[in-house]
Amino acid sequence: MKDISDAKGLIDMMGAAARDAAAELAFAPAAAKRQALLTAADAVWDRRADIIAANGEDMTYGREKGLRPAMMDRLMLDDGRIEGIVKGLRAVADQPDPVGEIIKEWDRPTGLHIQRVRTPIGVIGVIYESRPNVTADAGALCLKSGNAVILRGGSESFHSSRAIHAAMVEGLRDAGLPEAAIQLVPTRDRAAVTAMLHAVELIDVIVPRGGKGLVGLVQTEARVPVFAHLEGICHVYADGAADLDKARRVVLNAKTRRTGICGAMECLLIDRAFYEKHGPVLVEDLVAAGVEVRTEGDLLKVEGTVPATADDFGREFLDMICAAKIVDGVDGAIAHIREYGSSHTESILTEDDAAAARFFARLDSAILMRNASTQFADGGEFGMGAEIGIATGKLHARGPVGAEQLTSFKYLVTGDGTCRA
Repeated sequence: MKDISDAKGLIDMMGAAARDAAAELAFAPAAAKRQALLTAADAVWDRRADIIAANGEDMTYGREKGLRPAMMDRLMLDDGRIEGIVKGLRAVADQPDPVGEIIKEWDRPTGLHIQRVRTPIGVIGVIYESRPNVTADAGALCLKSGNAVILRGGSESFHSSRAIHAAMVEGLRDAGLPEAAIQLVPTRDRAAVTAMLHAVELIDVIVPRGGKGLVGLVQTEARVPVFAHLEGICHVYADGAADLDKARRVVLNAKTRRTGICGAMECLLIDRAFYEKHGPVLVEDLVAAGVEVRTEGDLLKVEGTVPATADDFGREFLDMICAAKIVDGVDGAIAHIREYGSSHTESILTEDDAAAARFFARLDSAILMRNASTQFADGGEFGMGAEIGIATGKLHARGPVGAEQLTSFKYLVTGDGTCRA
């Protein structure tokens, strides 16, 4: 194993190369970036057998490590998921290039003409766990937005990430762009993570993509600015005016479609008026689908439910488990979410416009939905092609972070011999 000094030297070397690459990417033609991504997409598809074989090594490693089923699901690649990676790369390639976009322009009485223009951030560091598709998503979004990226994948996805990264580099090479634009840290050594978090002169922002432990470590130790993505403690609230069929469909999808993603429902809130009208049908549906529902009060009468502990509300299960509770009206739901939520995604199920408007106005989560599954909390589903994560902080970027959110801006000011009085 490398010691910390070796890891620092590695990150210093990669960071310097990324800085040089970022300087070129800042003015790289949009056509070249598009070509790189399309070639990378073709390469991923052509090499899918090799990628799946590499993923097999990672799956073996994960089983030996004792990863939970939800984490194993995140790790697993097959033809369908590789096709999803390819579609994501092509979707990002076909998006408008954000770099150089004029966000706003105006004239001043002094004679100055001022433009606010999108510009790359510089060098992005992405630290992620278990999900090899992040290698492609993050690489694509950073390239599209003119940023160089240093990727540090989880030890579980080590081989899969390397195989996908090789395809990304092939795209850069084909388009004549610097290969250091997308770099993958070539070691499982955790000291490399620490070195990235301390590389203030080389990395402009860190994006953590993983569980509470990883994100907490990054936020505690980072000297580099961080795009915060804390837990996905997502709530679905069935209002008294909810349509029963819609509610049953959405609740099941929000919890069971994929339990290991950050957009999975972790807590179901049922309005007392809904309960009095329809009974515990939503909880019964979850139990019948194999979900362990941790609850209290009247909902414990449902066979198969278990008593909730104080820690079950405000917990990210990432499993076939969720909490459930009866609340008094939309204000009761809002109060619960304010106390236990993580500012990720909340959904209200209602046909009452006033209730929906109150829910939207009085909650400040990054994503608020009406009559839709929280599983849509995803950059691809938002039309961004892919995402680098869901930012739950309040500065710079919130919600799905796509290419546009990976830019900053600068002011271009033009005068004609203009002097200030």
